[in-house]
Amino acid sequence: MDSNGNASGGKRKRGRKPKQPSAAAPDNKNNHHAGPSALSNANAASDSPDPEPASSSPAPRGRGRKSRRVRNEPPSDADAVPPPRRGGPKGLPNGGAEAPAAAEPSRREHALKVVEVPAAVDPLRWEQVVRVMPSMDAVVKVFCVHTEPNFSLPWQRKRQYSSSSSGFIIGGRRVLTNAHSVEHHTQVKLKKRGSDTKYLATVLAIGNECDMAMLTVEDDEFWEGVSPVEFGPLPALQDAVTVVGYPIGGDTISVTSGVVSRIEILSYVHGSTELLGLQIDAAINSGNSGGPAFNDKGKCVGIAFQSLKHEDAENIGYVIPTPVIKHFIEDYEKSGEYTGFPILGVEWQKMENPDLRKAMGMKADQKGVRIRRVEPTAPESGCLKPSDIILSFDGIDIANDGTVPFRHGERIGFSYLVSQKYTGEKARVKVLRNSKILEFNIKLATHKRLIPAHIKGRPPSYYIVAGFVFTSVSVPYLRSEYGKDYEYDAPVKLLDKHMHAMAQSPDEQIVVVSQVLVADINIGYEEIVNIQVLAFNGTPVKNLKHLATMVEQCNEEFMKFDLDYDQVVVLETKTAKDATQDILTTHCIPSAMSEDLKT
Repeated sequence: MDSNGNASGGKRKRGRKPKQPSAAAPDNKNNHHAGPSALSNANAASDSPDPEPASSSPAPRGRGRKSRRVRNEPPSDADAVPPPRRGGPKGLPNGGAEAPAAAEPSRREHALKVVEVPAAVDPLRWEQVVRVMPSMDAVVKVFCVHTEPNFSLPWQRKRQYSSSSSGFIIGGRRVLTNAHSVEHHTQVKLKKRGSDTKYLATVLAIGNECDMAMLTVEDDEFWEGVSPVEFGPLPALQDAVTVVGYPIGGDTISVTSGVVSRIEILSYVHGSTELLGLQIDAAINSGNSGGPAFNDKGKCVGIAFQSLKHEDAENIGYVIPTPVIKHFIEDYEKSGEYTGFPILGVEWQKMENPDLRKAMGMKADQKGVRIRRVEPTAPESGCLKPSDIILSFDGIDIANDGTVPFRHGERIGFSYLVSQKYTGEKARVKVLRNSKILEFNIKLATHKRLIPAHIKGRPPSYYIVAGFVFTSVSVPYLRSEYGKDYEYDAPVKLLDKHMHAMAQSPDEQIVVVSQVLVADINIGYEEIVNIQVLAFNGTPVKNLKHLATMVEQCNEEFMKFDLDYDQVVVLETKTAKDATQDILTTHCIPSAMSEDLKT
């Protein structure tokens, strides 16, 4: 070691800035101390061991020398020859006898020789990159301007904001991305890889349940020179996946890789549904949404859509698999619009307890799940009853824990079988009732929630009289009023209806007094906030339009609103209606009711 902390094998003069060292250290003993680089990391997995062990001497103090390893094979004898020292005659290395020109390359020739990358650095890895490259050209960046409704002030919208996400081109001049990437959009633009042009896009369909959206571009130039992505089969556990997109941290395309770590029924956060999903250990960050996940053959096996952020979890991302993607595409092609994923319309209970099975009249060889409740709005309500035991769905037996065979060595919830159907299709259900086996052909339909998870891009409905703002409850409304933790902060009775109540009719809604715009007419009622309206002048309220119609047609002297928690609001009819217009003018509200209530 010299005073500068350099290996003695390549001693240099003091006071002069050292030149960039060659890839292989002159003495072949310091290769393992070479600093990391982008190129060496790419080949680290296939590096061969050095012919001599690494030096055991301690690392030098101060700033170490950088080096770059680019070869996959051990250094040759020619690489081990020290470079010529300064001070010797030209062509005479180290001042010694003259040597043949081929035996001692110049410093420039030596550097060029070392930095040159062989054509076959890693043949297997290179072939994989070549296979994926055409598919990566079909990945686009999605720019969207959102204008969300203001549920607290439903007669106006919030300030617009912009977002960027990912998408990819499929057949039929269409582009797939996530539903939450274009939700409440006012403008959508797409940009291809390597292009500086943004093309205006049109949203063809949005599937909130499956968190997917389909776009198209009218400009023919957008589709030139791009091959659509091809879909592959559902991957198996430990299969390699590559997620491609435009996440935060840069403007160019990004690639992350991992493996499939789990396949099961997942909770889709945006859709508030449960569908088949893949769990992978590749990084999925903001902006990756809508980007494709490729297998090692360059075929798309899913769409990145959400990740798990938890202090006890790392690198857990979720991908929408190809069965769900194809269902969304075929649903649109069949009906020209998105109709949704059907459900069975029942709540069920596991039958794992032997005493429970015996009490329900099940034989030793019979398995299934018990129906707890049937949704009144579902077609199944006409044939299925509580305490029926569902034995099979479309000829596939259901286990006592509610699972069915999926693939070799795997099982999955039987709701997967239901989600494979399309809205309006029929399914054969075998049930056990009073120790008798019955079979029904059931027409499947979508879920009618009492408190819907989405308003499907429509503006929120509202009605105002005497300063009382009435609106219908939805999940976006609760989130707007109480934030992301609405499931903890919202009123208990509204949460109970959200989690457990079932709609008794297709048009039933939960109507609440959202707020009271203070005026002389409503003195004493100012603190009424988010309380359900049960009846008007003794008539139960079915939905918001029903309430608005009754109020507008009221000819009685007083208007009486029966609220939850046994509260009552009474207003003089003529005075309340006269005061409404003044209140609207004071708060710059254009109309006393939303457009959907006027029709």
